[in-house]
Order: sequence, then C-alpha cells, then structure tokens
Amino acid sequence: GDIAFRFINYVCSVRERQLQQKLKHHQNLSWQEIAESYLEDKFKSLGDSQVVVCDINKEMLKVGKQKAQQLGYSEGLSWVLGNAEELPFDDDKFDVYTIAFGIRNVTRIDLALQEAYRVLKPGGRFLCLEFSHVSNPLFSRLYDLYSFQVIPVLGEVIAGDWKSYQYLVESIRRFPPQEEFMAMIEDAGFLKVDYQNLNLGIVAIHSGFKL
Repeated sequence: GDIAFRFINYVCSVRERQLQQKLKHHQNLSWQEIAESYLEDKFKSLGDSQVVVCDINKEMLKVGKQKAQQLGYSEGLSWVLGNAEELPFDDDKFDVYTIAFGIRNVTRIDLALQEAYRVLKPGGRFLCLEFSHVSNPLFSRLYDLYSFQVIPVLGEVIAGDWKSYQYLVESIRRFPPQEEFMAMIEDAGFLKVDYQNLNLGIVAIHSGFKL
C-alpha cells in the first residue's frame, strides 16, 4: 500500500495547486465562493482518480488495509486479491501500472509483464521498482559479502527467520540484470523503455510505455 499512498498524496497535492491557481485567477470571488471551492476540493481531493492495490497474499492486503485505516486513506482506494500473472482486470483499464519489490517473486516474469501491458490503456506507463545488480566491481564484492554473510544473520537475530532473509538475497541475485530485464519489458510490447539505477544499482526503476 505504500506506493498507493504516495500516489494519493501526489494527486491531492496537484489538485490543491490547481485549486489555488484557479482562485488566484479569479480575484473577484467572494469569501463564500472561495470557501465552497475549498470544501468541494476537500471531498473530491482525488477527482476521478482511482487507486487499486492488487496482491496474491491475503495477509499482505490485510496489513495494507490496516495501515490505510491508521493513516486515514479511504477515498478512491480499493484492494483486490489477484495474481500478477493473471490479473482480474479488463483490457486497457489503467493509466499507470506500478510494481515495487514484487516482480522478482513471480513465477513467470514474462507473463506478469504481458499482463501489465494488457491492462494498461494506450499511452499508459509501466513502472517497476526492484532490487537489481551493482555495476561497480569493488562495491559489488562488498555488497555480496554483506548480503550473504550479514543479512541472513540479522534476519535470524531480529526476526528469528534465517530462511526468508536467505531467500531474499538469493532471489535478488537470480533476478535479471538491468539490460536483460529492460529487454524483457520490450519483448512484452512496451516502448521507450528505460531504467534508472539507485544506490549504484542496488535498486533500479524501470519504465516503459504502451504506445
């Protein structure tokens, strides 16, 4: 739900700026008209925007819903149990598809990418945030040492769960490098595909458009 919450914040901030610009260019509005404009914006802060959170894990959705309730998010937000490889949505439905630290865990990445392409509207954008591969050889060796020798130990000490953190490290290493994953996104039909490395490639944001 964290990405969804940030998207909601972004949409609300954009609409707030639009309202301020509208009021700024209508200097002759009365105080009552200004108050009514703000009141309308308060109850329609997302406009026609809708955010759908989809996950295959019921418990993850449950945690997301609880967090949304605690943080006060409710408008324009829905939760759907579904598989990224066979999404329960119609074709050409969404303007934006995002997946964060999830595509690494699907069984068939190619199917998940095809489904992302299918549910996006023409002109829609695909964005993927995922652990990736470090290009600097020296930093890569240090990162491997930390990943395999430290992370599982921390998982055992803090969470009492060595295996899950061992899997985390191994799944990151099995995930395709940036250029290879970029080619997979293109194979799914996306155009103008690109990526941006963060923290020397520990994490990367991949982007593509359905055109």
